[in-house]
Amino acid sequence: MSGKSGPDLRLVDATALAAAADCLRGGSLVAVPTETVYGLAARADSESAVAAIYRAKGRPDFNPLIVHVPSLEAAEAIALFDDRARKLAAAFWPGPLTLVLPLREGTEITPAVTAGLPTIALRVPAHPAMRALLEISGLPLAAPSANRSGGVSPTTAGHVASSLGNRVDMVLDGGACEAGIESTIVAPRDFGWSILRPGPITEAQISAAIGAAGDGMTSTGRIEAPGQLASHYAPGKPVRLGAVERRDDEFLIGFGPVEGHTNLSATGDLAEAAARLYACLHLAAADARPLVAIAPVPEVGIGAAINDRLRRAAA
Repeated sequence: MSGKSGPDLRLVDATALAAAADCLRGGSLVAVPTETVYGLAARADSESAVAAIYRAKGRPDFNPLIVHVPSLEAAEAIALFDDRARKLAAAFWPGPLTLVLPLREGTEITPAVTAGLPTIALRVPAHPAMRALLEISGLPLAAPSANRSGGVSPTTAGHVASSLGNRVDMVLDGGACEAGIESTIVAPRDFGWSILRPGPITEAQISAAIGAAGDGMTSTGRIEAPGQLASHYAPGKPVRLGAVERRDDEFLIGFGPVEGHTNLSATGDLAEAAARLYACLHLAAADARPLVAIAPVPEVGIGAAINDRLRRAAA
């Protein structure tokens, strides 16, 4: 990294995308917007580039990374798909769904991406900036959230710059992310399937697409996918959940009728709450009050994903 005061911040346009692709080919890190959160992208076939992600994030090396590709065809060159996986891809790609599938032998994906596991997490993103970057660079891109590990995920370019600073070479500014919460991660099993991380695509939607009931939030007991660490998405101060009123030393994040210093959604709209979740947590982190309180959010639909992030933020 150079001695400059911050990353190379550019609005997304054809010139910026071409420069970002050059950075990635050279093994540098580029923060790029997706429809979920900003990702910290590096070429997934380079050990040194992926190592730079881990260094920039301060991320545990047992925590695997999601690889972004432009199409199902590109994904099938990296992983083994069965009929269930193809149905899910047909229903939700491009979009905020990540599939954890058996890694195909002979791929050029560096082992650091999978954290030594026999599986790989793959996603075909929908955001036009990320899709353009995949096409222009011609590379599969490992891209976890563009923030320090365990902290609040970034939904704006400003969040990226304040969290990572010179640890990232370039930031593509595409405005605020639409979904505002990370992708749903699904792993087909020998029998059924599991949600490893809830997200914008709900369990009911997955069941409808795949034609079978899942076994909910299950795991093999090891870290199989991003977002499974017990403590994650934290604002750097104690968090109290289920708050219906604030205390003097708390920054209150409201929801619906519970008013606060900021509000996930004054109308109780869960999609709006998901989109605003990390922005509100960033506000709480920056506030002078030493504690954070968060109003109850219903455990229905995308509310399950919101509450998953909030429980990990409070852990």
